[in-house]
Amino acid sequence: MSAPARSKPPVRDVGLVRRVRDDDDEEELIQQPLEWSLIRRLFTYAAPVKGKLTALSVMSLVRAAQLPAFVWLATLIIKGPIADGDVRMLAWGVGGYALLALWTDGMFHFRQRWALEIGETVVNGLRAEIFSKVQRQPMSFFHRMKVGRIIGRLTSDVEALRVGIQDVLFVSVIQFGQMIFTAVVMAWTDWALFLVVLGLAPVLWVINRHFRVRLSHYSRAATDSFSRVTATLAESVNGIRVTQGFVRQETNAGLFRQLLADHSLFSVALARTSAILTPLLELNSQFFVAILLMFGGWRVFEGHMGVGELITFFLLANQFFAPIAIIGNQYNQALVAMAGAERVFKLIDTKPDWEDAAGAVPLPDARGAGATGLRVEFDRVSFGYDPARLVLHDVSFTAEPGQTIALVGHTGSGKSSIINLVAKFYLPTSGALRLDGREVRAITSQSLHRQTGMVQQQNFLFSGTVLDNIRMSKPDATDAEVRAAAARLDCLDLLEALPRGLLTEVGERGAALSVGQRQLVCFTRALLADPRLVILDEATSAIDAVTEARLQRALAELLRGRTSFVVAHRLSTIRHADCVLVLDQGRVIERGTHAELLARGGHYAALWRQFVQVEERA
Repeated sequence: MSAPARSKPPVRDVGLVRRVRDDDDEEELIQQPLEWSLIRRLFTYAAPVKGKLTALSVMSLVRAAQLPAFVWLATLIIKGPIADGDVRMLAWGVGGYALLALWTDGMFHFRQRWALEIGETVVNGLRAEIFSKVQRQPMSFFHRMKVGRIIGRLTSDVEALRVGIQDVLFVSVIQFGQMIFTAVVMAWTDWALFLVVLGLAPVLWVINRHFRVRLSHYSRAATDSFSRVTATLAESVNGIRVTQGFVRQETNAGLFRQLLADHSLFSVALARTSAILTPLLELNSQFFVAILLMFGGWRVFEGHMGVGELITFFLLANQFFAPIAIIGNQYNQALVAMAGAERVFKLIDTKPDWEDAAGAVPLPDARGAGATGLRVEFDRVSFGYDPARLVLHDVSFTAEPGQTIALVGHTGSGKSSIINLVAKFYLPTSGALRLDGREVRAITSQSLHRQTGMVQQQNFLFSGTVLDNIRMSKPDATDAEVRAAAARLDCLDLLEALPRGLLTEVGERGAALSVGQRQLVCFTRALLADPRLVILDEATSAIDAVTEARLQRALAELLRGRTSFVVAHRLSTIRHADCVLVLDQGRVIERGTHAELLARGGHYAALWRQFVQVEERA
């Protein structure tokens, strides 16, 4: 069923929300303040444009000095040439002011352009590393992590970081720098009045400190709730056939609206808090100006400063207080970016449940020496996706090179677990699994996968042509080799009967092909690689009886000399297996050939009788 059925309970407490439970069942702190360690790590991805980053940092500091310089220069012109009526000096002063303006605007062009380039470089590096790290994760990772969560990290979280780098960081540097440079000029103009400004600064700090905690909570909660929305949307689209088939549209839409309502709840709470903070900072700025008017007027009355110095100080005071509201808005965006950074780096830093051992060596490829099949030995193997709950118990058997091993049993008996271990998608919990005499942990996964061909019941095709999908197992294969592989499977005529033959576009997830046609493409893809180990997991379940009969004849020839594991509910497809393993609740309860097991009259014989009765009714 589509995703909303598994959506976690919404978090409705928008007060002091401490924790939320993530979709991968890990508790995460909602509050994520600014962390310099995360910021430093982000800028390691800007290494390709390090020179521009340095130049942009310098230009941001220069910009911070330019803004108070405008005020200082304007006051000099007013108090000098304008007050003295000196037209010649006025022209020089205005000319200098114009040159400063041109220089400032010229630097603004490069600041904008380089900030965009740096942001794009960091974003590209992050996305490339996320994709690379996810590709290396074992299958257990994808059982825990929803695809929507991964997409959310790659899209919304990384985009939040782009905004944080391009807009928040350098704008904040300029605004803070403007306040510092303005403060220096103010202190030089009148140090006593500047002490009043310093006395008011703690008030701003207290206000920001109070609102920072709430903004941090709400920004993280909003980001997390949006991730749930993304995950649910992705799962719902993938399960649309089930949704429509069971008329779940309205029900799922209601559940999705509930998730949207929770996301809106946090977003509105975040907006309301920001809407309080920004005007409050603005009000305080005006309040501070009123205080400065009072103290400044008193100093003029006492003769400690002139009216011109007071005007200069107030123009500078506007430059000092103006960034406060901007910094308040930037701080909110910075919290969102920090939350995104924490989530992105958490995904990047997720250690695989297992990796190839440091001393693992490639599995020798014996195909060129005439040998093809692998020797596969299970020695008292037990396994559980959760080690505390085993699904295989003390399984032992040996598949000699070139043998076909059939796995039979009811759903949940452990058939798929065995082939997952053979393919090294998982490692045994206990016991030993040997391939050509080597313990599976001692060989590299890639070397094994390059010698394995797998066709599953849930076939998967990538966007592209039929030819592109077949070539995925052997990218350098020629058109002739692809056609030869299809011909050996006796399905070339079926593939060429497609609208554009092998150049037919398969669509997203192979939607343009029938289920049976997708299965034939997967068969050809697996066998093009000339594998030593072939795994067929319900591989013929989606193919009609006539096509299956053609494939069975071809597979009998193609599997000769290759070790193969076959899982099939159609018992007719495994009658010629060298060994049939009958599993029940993770244990091998019978083994032997088809004829031997029928003669024994046990569990397999009962399954065969049920199969024959079903076939006769059909």
